[in-house]
Amino acid sequence: MERPTKEQISALPLYIGLGLSNIYIVENEQQAMDALHVLLTESRLGFDTESKPIFQKGQVSPGPSLIQLATETTAFLFPTRFPCAVAAAKQILTNQNIKKIGFGIKDDNKELRNKLNIDITNTQDLSVTLKQLAGEKNSIGARAAVAMMLGKRLGKGAQKSNWGAYPLKENQILYAANDAHSAICVERALVSSRSSSSSAP
Repeated sequence: MERPTKEQISALPLYIGLGLSNIYIVENEQQAMDALHVLLTESRLGFDTESKPIFQKGQVSPGPSLIQLATETTAFLFPTRFPCAVAAAKQILTNQNIKKIGFGIKDDNKELRNKLNIDITNTQDLSVTLKQLAGEKNSIGARAAVAMMLGKRLGKGAQKSNWGAYPLKENQILYAANDAHSAICVERALVSSRSSSSSAP
């Protein structure tokens, strides 16, 4: 298993994850309850956060503007401007029985703890897992991981957009949801590749 080059990644077909009809934004108590109803039944979830980008040296991050949690079929976006969304996300992130799977989780953890007083538990950082598997010195980010495990190119168009602005634009909603969705799909691919290699004669 090797990290693909930028050229190899750009030649891959685009990762098509969830469409808008399978992405839900939590803005009120009812939507928070609906999200919890779905997410609390899962044993593992794709996870990510988005923060307003910092362009000037010395600027302090305002903390996550958005928390994303995804199953293989659905994603929920929790804008941190809504207290009910933060409370619902906290219930999932601090739940020991649900594994939160993502890329570069250490930075997300720090921001969540410092800015929102959320201590996330039971995580798997795919950047570290894949780094060890590939025997790499550097951790492997979402884009390289999706290329390695799924043979697809993860779009990064909305990465540096203004996550502090609201409402979110359509391309931001798709980008944010599919960052979390790609994590659960990479983890599933990893599990199946391990089980097939261990059962090989």
